[in-house]
Amino acid sequence: MSSVPASTVQFSVRVLGGPTALFEYGGLRFLTDPTFDAPGDYPAPGATLTKTAPSTAAPGDLGPVDVVLLSHDEHPDNLDNSGRALLADVPLTLTTPGGGQRLGEKAKGLADWESIELDRPGGGGTVTVTGVPAVHGPGAREAVEPILGQVIGFVLTGEGLPTVYVSGDNASLDAVKDIAERFAPVDTAILFAGAPRFPGLFDGGLIVLDSTQAAEATQILGARRVVPVHCDSWAHFTEGHEELEAAFTAAGLTDRLDPDWVQPA
Repeated sequence: MSSVPASTVQFSVRVLGGPTALFEYGGLRFLTDPTFDAPGDYPAPGATLTKTAPSTAAPGDLGPVDVVLLSHDEHPDNLDNSGRALLADVPLTLTTPGGGQRLGEKAKGLADWESIELDRPGGGGTVTVTGVPAVHGPGAREAVEPILGQVIGFVLTGEGLPTVYVSGDNASLDAVKDIAERFAPVDTAILFAGAPRFPGLFDGGLIVLDSTQAAEATQILGARRVVPVHCDSWAHFTEGHEELEAAFTAAGLTDRLDPDWVQPA
């Protein structure tokens, strides 16, 4: 029998491009923000978003998905046409309260700190998924949400399982601090980064973490491993893999980056 504590055992996170990642946790298969459409221009509220690279997999390549963790449903770089079609075949989508109302009976919206218990296969206990705060822009949530809508992050826990944080499209380190107060240290953080910004929106302020903030979030969370996502495949991202690696190196956190993520594509 292994002497390594269960909470430190790593599990594979398959990054598929943009915000989309697939992982198995507690015997359940989770998919974040499904985006599989081809490169091209996609209309969004107040802007047109340009996808620059395809996903590394198609929905049909994934096998069964038990739960989609959807940070929000209103922007095509987080849920596109192919992703919406995939939701019909997934038993449960967890998302924002508004998204839970828009996406139908298989979707459930979670408020801040609201949890849901999911049965693990084979009677192996449960996985707890907790909705956690996220702010999709600079400043207070009440100023950001009327423009870019609700966003949610997630924390996954379970007896004998690592603690996992999925940030969603969050730009607020204050939100990260609130999450850390309840859940730190985090074993694996799937951090949305990429420093997206638009000149005419919030005076060009960040609407998701930049690379330096992602490194700071790692320190706040005490994260043992970080898997960055949402930092490629879209033209409105202003930072990518190179900037993330540089920021983590400058912060002395290179060892926290998932080794599979930093491998050359």
